[in-house]
Amino acid sequence: MIAPAPIPALTAETTRLAHALNDITDWHTPTRCTPWDAAALTAHITGALARLDPMLDAPEPPHATVTAAGYYAPDHRFAPDTNTDRIHTATEAATAGGPALTAAFQATATRIIDRCTRERPDRRVTTRHGDPMTLADFLTTRIVETAVHGIDLADALDRPRWTTPEAQHAVSHLLLGDHHDTALAALGLDPVAFIAKATGRDPFTAPERAQAEALGVTWLALG
Repeated sequence: MIAPAPIPALTAETTRLAHALNDITDWHTPTRCTPWDAAALTAHITGALARLDPMLDAPEPPHATVTAAGYYAPDHRFAPDTNTDRIHTATEAATAGGPALTAAFQATATRIIDRCTRERPDRRVTTRHGDPMTLADFLTTRIVETAVHGIDLADALDRPRWTTPEAQHAVSHLLLGDHHDTALAALGLDPVAFIAKATGRDPFTAPERAQAEALGVTWLALG
């Protein structure tokens, strides 16, 4: 089984998130991604997508050496200065207010997906961390960002988790590989429950963690 094409999954997940943002009434609701509230977390997701603009404008690297999973390495990208900048940027952008944040997310998602749809299938990009990646792999990381932080927003707002089937498939494939459906069945977890546990949103039981590791789960370093 080949990895799922990322653009349909990112389109589905950003569309679902855009609908959810339209229904938020209390943008100051705290989230588990402290110190961000719902507004700042939305600004962070938007910024994560917008990073593709300068990447697509920049020269293409000759080779891709970092995978989607490799992008989430516990290294300099989680250094204190990097974390401080990440927190400050989203907090500042959040001051625009809910309607502006919703409009910015929708416009950014539409623009980025349109730009990426027009790129070659083998297009390569360089991330802000200096990682040379295929565009497809980097887009997979944007699915992770949108889906996992979508879970954070849904939980903060006390709503059912709205992760789309397309994003569930893409993230489960990243975490468990080609046989993710079989692995999920062995774990006895639905994809959203597994994604929440594998990304630290919910705790694994000790037997679940041991079985996930035996099944070859890929752990991602997430902020």
